Amino acid sequence: MIHIIKKNWFLIGIVLSILLARLYPPFGTKGGFLKPEWTVKYLAVCIIFFNSGLSLKTQDLKKAFFQYRIHIFIQVFTLVLVPVFMYILVSLLENSPIEDLLLKGLQVVSCMPPPVSSAVILTKAIGGNEAAAIFNSALGSFLGILVTPMLLYFVLGSETSVGFTSVFIQLSLTVLIPILVGQFFRKHVRLWLERNRIPFGEISSAMLLLIIYTTFCDTFSMKNNLHHVEIDELSLLIVAFLVVIIQVVLLLFTFWLSSQPLLRFQPADTVAILFCSTHKSLTLGIPMLKILYNGKPELSVISIPLLIYHPSQILLGGLLIPFVRSWMNTAENFRIHRFASRPSYAYSRNIFSDI
Repeated sequence: MIHIIKKNWFLIGIVLSILLARLYPPFGTKGGFLKPEWTVKYLAVCIIFFNSGLSLKTQDLKKAFFQYRIHIFIQVFTLVLVPVFMYILVSLLENSPIEDLLLKGLQVVSCMPPPVSSAVILTKAIGGNEAAAIFNSALGSFLGILVTPMLLYFVLGSETSVGFTSVFIQLSLTVLIPILVGQFFRKHVRLWLERNRIPFGEISSAMLLLIIYTTFCDTFSMKNNLHHVEIDELSLLIVAFLVVIIQVVLLLFTFWLSSQPLLRFQPADTVAILFCSTHKSLTLGIPMLKILYNGKPELSVISIPLLIYHPSQILLGGLLIPFVRSWMNTAENFRIHRFASRPSYAYSRNIFSDI
């Protein structure tokens, strides 16, 4: 039993986090005892990226900077293909019983950039290309400041803007500076880190559980507040179901596409692509919607799909960790075995062994 708990502690933690959030949502909501607007938004995210900076080899970060094929794939997929896919889907659902504002909300979700933290944590927990995930999460957030308002303009028919300076400062404080500080400390304690196996993956996973808990506190609080909003319950149930199905479809399609031999992505690259391409940012999306619908009652309805998408993407990602890790290890071993069986490589290996 102890072995099973140790092996599956993260999945058990997800279930406990959701149950605890359901028992008393105000404890982890904004303004509650945990103060997630500070402890999660800044402290937890800073710990995640300081942890990444401390554990990542500097040469891996430099290498990720030049992996332009991964960057192009992720940014085009999340900011072009997903909005187009959602536009087609919403067009097909125009005559369905789903309320128009909820359909607009689905399109709003598709316009959002990738989030800063969740994709990085999941990639790190699996052992994928963490450096590429960090680079694309930051790049996507910066691109989202420019691209997302334009996408929302076409979707919602109104223009919105987001303060570039405030977002830049926030990303610098929570992403760039912690990574640089972590890299600075790594140079001085590298040998100590190599002697002592620090559980970097477990630390990031614990931070993810905190994020899951506070996210579901917000979700259950939103559910309680929906009694004050006039909305068709059938539409809400259909949209919640659609959000989960959409994410599963996007995950499967991204996995299939990025693992094609023609694209020449390594298994670790596919893991980073899988989460960075399909996850959407709530922290950037809600402020944009508040600017666009300042004081309007439609905001509470049109933001529902995004509020549902955020916890479900973390939950699905957490559930996929053991399966994706198993696939990656198997695919990586197969790739190494195939590469080692080539005559040219075998010959060079014999040369080096003789030396």
